[in-house]
Amino acid sequence: MSPTLLALAAIALWATLASLGTALSHLPPFLLTGLALIIGSIPSWPLVLRDRSAWRVPRRTLALGIYGLFGFHFLLFIALRHAPPVEANLVNYLWPLLMVVLAPALLPGLSLRPLHLAAALLGFAGAAIAILGAREGAVSVPGGPAWGFVPALGSAFIWASYSLWTKRVASFPTSAIGLFGLVSGVLSLACHALLEPSAVLSAKDWLLVALCGLGPLGAAFFVWDMALKRGDARQIGILSYLTPLGSTALLLAVTGRPLTWSIALAAALIVLAAVMGTRAR
Repeated sequence: MSPTLLALAAIALWATLASLGTALSHLPPFLLTGLALIIGSIPSWPLVLRDRSAWRVPRRTLALGIYGLFGFHFLLFIALRHAPPVEANLVNYLWPLLMVVLAPALLPGLSLRPLHLAAALLGFAGAAIAILGAREGAVSVPGGPAWGFVPALGSAFIWASYSLWTKRVASFPTSAIGLFGLVSGVLSLACHALLEPSAVLSAKDWLLVALCGLGPLGAAFFVWDMALKRGDARQIGILSYLTPLGSTALLLAVTGRPLTWSIALAAALIVLAAVMGTRAR
């Protein structure tokens, strides 16, 4: 498969993440993160049983994987609890913008073209409109919507920097993503045992956690890693602006919220940024 098709496959899976996270928002965040990441690592287990070297990676690479997978999802799940889910989801998808802007600083030899900058500005404008629309709306969330956007922005930075830094560490097999998820999941469950109250999952909870783990927290990572290894990080990053369109539409259907002008305009600007970005060379 071409890098573009691989990236689109990951994007389609990630479009379901916010809806699943919102449906599971009653679970403690460390518990949800840990269970989903461990389940997401399962597809790589058969590969490791055949070849034990698939998970032999340097400590620096393992630390980067834990930073990306654990940090991104933990902050995102917190954001979905403390800000309007639709708007928090759009802010989280500033990470493609940050990939474009941070690429010259984190990856030597890359530069920004005028079209990259124009697309990045459009994406930023879309996120800003989403935040302002949430503040002007009457959405009731714990702690107020303003605080909830902080972890949403933090998750965006973590995933953008992780995606770029994977090109700076020693090359590792895609199956090593399973190791990152497994170790991150175990650490998250340890934090749950120490810091959070215990929770009992229903059959429906287990089904949703399994879908979350095998899809956006599992298969999506493997195809995304292959896309980054084979393609241009700038183009793939801006192409990812397509994710908020599907993710927002699905969230609106799940939460029953109407399509407001701010959400529609924010999504339109983000999609336009994706179209412009894919034309950059």
